[in-house]
Amino acid sequence: MQHEALRVAVLGPGGVGGLLAALLARAGNSVLVLAAETTARAITEHGIEVESSRFGNFLARPDAAVRLEGHVDACLITVKATQLNEALERVPADVVGDALVVPFLNGIDHVDVLRRTFPSENVAAATIRIEVARIEPGLVRHASPFAAVEISTAVARPERVERLASQLRATGLDVRVRDDETAMLWDKLVLLAPIALLTTHERANVGVVRTRRHDDAVAAISEVAATARAEGAAIDTEAVLQIFDSIPDSMESSMQRDQAAGRPLELDAIGGTVVRRAARAGVPVPVTARLVEELRQRK
Repeated sequence: MQHEALRVAVLGPGGVGGLLAALLARAGNSVLVLAAETTARAITEHGIEVESSRFGNFLARPDAAVRLEGHVDACLITVKATQLNEALERVPADVVGDALVVPFLNGIDHVDVLRRTFPSENVAAATIRIEVARIEPGLVRHASPFAAVEISTAVARPERVERLASQLRATGLDVRVRDDETAMLWDKLVLLAPIALLTTHERANVGVVRTRRHDDAVAAISEVAATARAEGAAIDTEAVLQIFDSIPDSMESSMQRDQAAGRPLELDAIGGTVVRRAARAGVPVPVTARLVEELRQRK
C-alpha cells in the first residue's frame, strides 16, 4: 500500500528524535531536523546513523537546520522537557502555521504549553515507548525491541493524525491512534514515573530495582494509578504491575542516564506533575513525593 509522503520537521534529533527522523527519511518522507548549529552541521555532513536490532543498522540523510523557515505537514517535538521552552524558538508559530504538532515528551504538562503556543486544534498529544539513546550527534542506538507510538485524535482532526500514523507505521513502528487523550498520557506515565524515579534514585537498572526496591515500586505504581483514576483514566494497577515484572532486567531509564551523564533531569515533568496533580485531587502519594524530593535535594 502506498502512503503519501510528508514534509516533517523534527525538533530535537536526540535518541527519540534522531530515530524518528531517520526512519521517516528512509521511508521516503522529506525530513528536516532542527537542532543547535553544531548538531545540525554534523547531521548535514554525516547524516544520522542508526544501530537497531529491530530496524537494522542504516544511515539516513535528512536535511538539517537551526530554525524552521518553510512549510511542513507535521512538526514532531522530541526534545527533553527541560529544553522545551528554549527549543520552541526554533519553530516560530507563524512559520509552523497549520502544521500538525506532535509532541513525544515525557509527562503531561507539555501538552498545555504547546496548545498555548500553537493553535490548540493542531496539537495532537502522543506517546512513545522505546529505549533509545543518542550516543553522539548523528548516532542513535535503539537498545530494546519495543518501539510503540500512540497518537490522540481527541483535539486534532482524525484524518490529519491518521495520515501521520500511516507514515509512522510504514517505518515499522507499532502505531495506535486513540481518542482518549487523558488515558493515553497516563497509561505511559503510570509505568514511566515509578521506573524513572526508582532507577535514578537507586542508580541502577530495572532488574536491580525489582530486587532491591520492589515494595517501593509497587507503592509508586499504585499511587500514580490512583492519581490517574482521579483524573478520569481507567488504570488497571495489577496489569501495570505485571508489565513492570516483565521488563528486561537490563533496561535503564532516560532519567537515570541523564543523571549519570550530569545532564538536567526531567524530574518535574515526570515526578513533579504526579505530585502536583495528586495534591489537587486529594490523592496521597507519599512514596512518589519522597522520591521526587530526595532526587531534588540530590541535584
